[in-house]
Amino acid sequence: MRDRTLEPMRPRTIPGSSGRIRPLRLLGDPALSGPCQEVTAFDGELARLIEDMYATMYAARGVGLAANQIGVPLRVFVYDCPDDEDRRHLGHLVNPRLVEADGPVVRGPEGCLSLPGLEAGTPRHDRAVVSGFSASGEPRTVTGTGFFARCLQHECDHLDGGLYIDRLTGLRRRRALRAAARAPWAADGGRAAAVGG
Repeated sequence: MRDRTLEPMRPRTIPGSSGRIRPLRLLGDPALSGPCQEVTAFDGELARLIEDMYATMYAARGVGLAANQIGVPLRVFVYDCPDDEDRRHLGHLVNPRLVEADGPVVRGPEGCLSLPGLEAGTPRHDRAVVSGFSASGEPRTVTGTGFFARCLQHECDHLDGGLYIDRLTGLRRRRALRAAARAPWAADGGRAAAVGG
């Protein structure tokens, strides 16, 4: 998910400081269109993946990133996202499942690192609960409201092979697809895009 407001530099205590920035997969890349596999090994390789995901998310100025957005078809996402009261939520979830989405459905602006430069009013529930595990296999449940709930739902969609434009209908969907077709990165057919930083 794309940034709303992030400070430009992160201290070394922030996750991702030892990670490497990986290329992002863009709309049209097959990595984004299928469901991701469950993580079965909670090991050093998973920890390195999560570090790389944070590094990539921060370099791209995002607030969330799913593993398939860097071409890894595993059920993992990271986030550093404010809610509507500007409280910061920082973490990751392995094998996440959206267990509850309720409250009013709000149409709000939504962007995506896999559709750079584009945004559309997308309907999402105002509250979301996601259960999963930490990198070490500890169970965890995350509850979000407002913009953070939107982020949680957005990242869960990625892991199921969906993008926010899949939630659009009618004219909004047609406009979003036309804008994506005209985007400078569209000529690459979804190939990975380097992230600068």
